[in-house]
Amino acid sequence: EVQLVESGGGLVQPGGSLRLSCAASGFIFGDYVLGWFRQAPGKEREGVSYINNSDGATYYEKSVKGRFTISNDNERNTVYLQMNSLKPEDAAIYYCAAGEGELHSVLAMGFDYWGQGTQVTVSS
Repeated sequence: EVQLVESGGGLVQPGGSLRLSCAASGFIFGDYVLGWFRQAPGKEREGVSYINNSDGATYYEKSVKGRFTISNDNERNTVYLQMNSLKPEDAAIYYCAAGEGELHSVLAMGFDYWGQGTQVTVSS
C-alpha cells in the first residue's frame, strides 16, 4: 500500500525554523516527483516546493524562495522541507504529495498520492 506520512510540524515563533519530513513507502521513490503543498483556513491549496527525485531538480513558489529548502534522501525514501525565517502567513497544514514522472507532466496530470498533512503554526 502506498503511504506518505508527514511529520515535523508544530508551533514556532515568527523568524523560527521547522523541518518537515515525508516518509514514503509502497512505490519506487526515484521515479517520482515529490511536492509540498499547504492550505491555510480560507485559502486555496498552493504548491510550495517540488523535487524531481530522479535528478534532484528543485522548484519553489516565489513567496518561499530563499527561505525554504526541499531535499530528498532516496535511500530512506524521504523528502524534507527545511523552513527558515517563518512568517505568520506560512501557517497552514502542509501536505506531502507524490507523482510519477517529470515535474511538468505531474503538474499537468495531478499528483497520485497524498499524505494526511502536518500542522504548522507560526505565532508569537
